[in-house]
Amino acid sequence: MRTSGVLMHISSLPSPYGIGTMGKEARKFVHFLMKSGQTYWQVLPICPTSYGDSPYQSFSSFAGNPYFIDLDTLCQEKLLEKQECEMYQWGDDTTRISYSLLYENRYPLLHKAFERFQRKIPQDYEEFCQEQSDWLEDYALFMALKDAHNGVSWSQWEPEIKKRQKDAVEQAKKELAKETEFWKMLQYLFYRQWKRLKKYANDKGIKIIGDVPIYVAMDSADVWANPEQFYLDEELLPIDVAGCPPDAFSEDGQLWGNPLFRWDVMKKDGYSWWTKRLQKTSQLFDVIRIDHFRGFDSYYAIPFGDTTARNGEWREGPGVELFHSIEKKLGSLEIIAEDLGFLTESVRKMLADSGYPGMKLLQFAFDSREDGDYLPHNYTRNSVVYAGTHDNDTILGWMKTAPRSCVSFAREYLKLNRLEGYHWGVMRGVWASVSDTAVVTMQDLLGLGSTARMNTPSTLGGNWMWRMKPDAIDSKLVKKIRRQVELYGRLPK
Repeated sequence: MRTSGVLMHISSLPSPYGIGTMGKEARKFVHFLMKSGQTYWQVLPICPTSYGDSPYQSFSSFAGNPYFIDLDTLCQEKLLEKQECEMYQWGDDTTRISYSLLYENRYPLLHKAFERFQRKIPQDYEEFCQEQSDWLEDYALFMALKDAHNGVSWSQWEPEIKKRQKDAVEQAKKELAKETEFWKMLQYLFYRQWKRLKKYANDKGIKIIGDVPIYVAMDSADVWANPEQFYLDEELLPIDVAGCPPDAFSEDGQLWGNPLFRWDVMKKDGYSWWTKRLQKTSQLFDVIRIDHFRGFDSYYAIPFGDTTARNGEWREGPGVELFHSIEKKLGSLEIIAEDLGFLTESVRKMLADSGYPGMKLLQFAFDSREDGDYLPHNYTRNSVVYAGTHDNDTILGWMKTAPRSCVSFAREYLKLNRLEGYHWGVMRGVWASVSDTAVVTMQDLLGLGSTARMNTPSTLGGNWMWRMKPDAIDSKLVKKIRRQVELYGRLPK
């Protein structure tokens, strides 16, 4: 079945409180998707962000981002008062997120909600804590400990708590009981709001595509609570870290710095950590997009401490066996494999054996440095096509900054013209393609330039900040999108 969707992160929704949330504007966006003939809403990872504000560097693979908790909903539930929400500064620019203001002001406000929450704890709170106990206990204690250590990484904590010695952990639980409960409450509120939003979307015929990064952050509850699953030394420091080798786009490669998995250990316990991760994720989303899928075939390992990715080496991953193992336990999950980048025959075979649709990126099709098969006439049906993702410039930004030869090729191939708008011509190429699923970004639907770009890989600062203006969507845009989707046979049946 031919379908289409829109990529737009929760953070980018309009809101008077500095960042998008799971409240009224999220429901308005679902309504827009339904009216414009979409089937999917794709979001980035919804986990709490850490250093650099990237959703791909999180304090937990299982927790939800407390910033996305809707404050107006908390006011309706008598956990906050409207004037309390308005007394804090959230930033003057409605198109940009100020993460520093959020960090300074959101948690003091949420602590006010916590005080009221404790006076009348909901009946299903304990049930939630029990259901999520296999990750929630460690995460809540981890965050309480981080606060107690002024935010420094757990690798710098005192040895007994860093290495989770039983007596030290029990003592920390006693001393930080109230703070731990605060972090549990935030997850209860997040999960409750997310569950309601997902039901609202599903009831309107909209499925949510969620994102799972292959790696986790070193400074996370995942690594602190499960060090045996990661490639660490006796002092719990990484031995090698993740990244990408040098290529035509970056002569030093990309140094991500994430700890690597001990795939031999994971295999022995039946990939239990990954099984749990995808089980929890499948409850949050209708479809799961797995980032850096090629890393399961072979992954790039860089010596810890190196300042570039030049000295890394390729190592063998678990391959499709991991996904067959998970499927035996969880059944068939709807998964999209992000198979962009340097692909070998073994990566292509792993993708084919999995049966998952891979990704096609139209921007890459016109770049002479990219040797992938990204021109639409080479696509297969079992694929998901994008004009660009969160890591790419917007279409109009790309048209201005890409090499002239690439832009000329795109204009000729897609028959682009300025009157229609180059972004509409490129999106038409996406919708018209043979791929079963076509996804475009909200920035491209709005015809925005490079200032609306979500992320520039290998840079720190200025990323993940874009927000949509409250009045950006009108009925004319909705009708235009719906007509395009209808023209190319992608309307929901």
